[in-house]
Amino acid sequence: MGKHIVILGGGTAGTMTANRLRRTYDAGEYRITVVDQHDDHLYQPGLLFVPFGLAQPHHLVRSRPRQLNAAVDYKQARIERVDLDARTVHLAGGIRLGYDVLVVATGATLLPEETEGLTGPGWGENVFTFYDLRGATALHDAMERFDGGRIVIDVADLPVKCPVAPLEFAFLADWYFQRRGIRDRVELTYATPLDAAFTKPIAAKALGGLLADKGIELVTEFTLGEVDGEGGRLVSYDGREVPFDLAAVVPLHGGAEYVERSPGLGDELGFVPVDPHTLQHPDFSEVFAIGDAAGLPASKAGSVAHFEGEVLVHNIGRFLAGQPLEATFDGHANCFVETGFHKALLIDFNYDTEPLPGHFPGPVGLPLMKESHAAHLGKLAFEWLYWHSLLPGREMPGIGSAMPTRGKQHVHA
Repeated sequence: MGKHIVILGGGTAGTMTANRLRRTYDAGEYRITVVDQHDDHLYQPGLLFVPFGLAQPHHLVRSRPRQLNAAVDYKQARIERVDLDARTVHLAGGIRLGYDVLVVATGATLLPEETEGLTGPGWGENVFTFYDLRGATALHDAMERFDGGRIVIDVADLPVKCPVAPLEFAFLADWYFQRRGIRDRVELTYATPLDAAFTKPIAAKALGGLLADKGIELVTEFTLGEVDGEGGRLVSYDGREVPFDLAAVVPLHGGAEYVERSPGLGDELGFVPVDPHTLQHPDFSEVFAIGDAAGLPASKAGSVAHFEGEVLVHNIGRFLAGQPLEATFDGHANCFVETGFHKALLIDFNYDTEPLPGHFPGPVGLPLMKESHAAHLGKLAFEWLYWHSLLPGREMPGIGSAMPTRGKQHVHA
């Protein structure tokens, strides 16, 4: 049966890639195998809503293989390592998979144990993360019990999955405690390693303005070095301290463990370096990476994986046909930023163009960089689109991988 494409990871990026490949190329032409050690597919954007009682944990999880096209092989197994020279993936139990093309889509891994004290005393009591299902559920219980004091939302270091989610948590916390009638008893602080609320100047000004409007303190250039759960202190590497009664920490991220056991595959953080425009590994032409696993200067977010997927699937076909790859991925990302009170703010940007005001995807569309109820509805609608359109590998009409410039104000390269 033709060439063998092996996709490591059955999450957002891996599932979309497998289904897109199966829709694009004939089953007799390419054999596709997806490998993942877990059977549960988690809708990660929903984690943000769990602490506030806006999403039920069990509604966010579905079976991984059931999200895959029936003509895609699925293997549930632990990945031991990749032998790049032999083009072989070694799985637990002595299983070996040879490949003609390898796609690394194993995402980013949370590394809370890498921060001194984070998983020590206080972990799960007054120190939490909402970046996994167990943590988000435990934080929901803690939020319900919380009746006053200081809550600190802290990003330990970059890169992290969905960089706007910690900001969204701060905005929703403001709404949540106002709804409960105790906002005047709650101090909210947002601590970030960045020098502003966000990476891009225009968006940083807008989002920083929202924090100020909502009475949320912003602490910048705060890279987390230690957590003192018993003493209720976050300590940065430069010795500054932020006290807390309850901390929601976004821990350090790294690549999947097996990447470190696979010489030549990843960088020092365990992410896979690839050409930012073709998604091809610089040293092994048959290896590609997509989504959070890719070491790119793009946001680690589901929308990025979707836009990457269009380029990746096209380039895999060209590679297997012996044709030159097309360097067409521009770093396109967009995201609904939930701001509370049934409003959200939509941002759209790429490698060269920061989030700008205007409309998406064209002059007539959703407002950009401006709070609206329409954007909030778009955020809610995304869950349905995720399960029924994006994961199955369907295209979004009128929305391609390239960032649209029509409808934006002062677009520049």
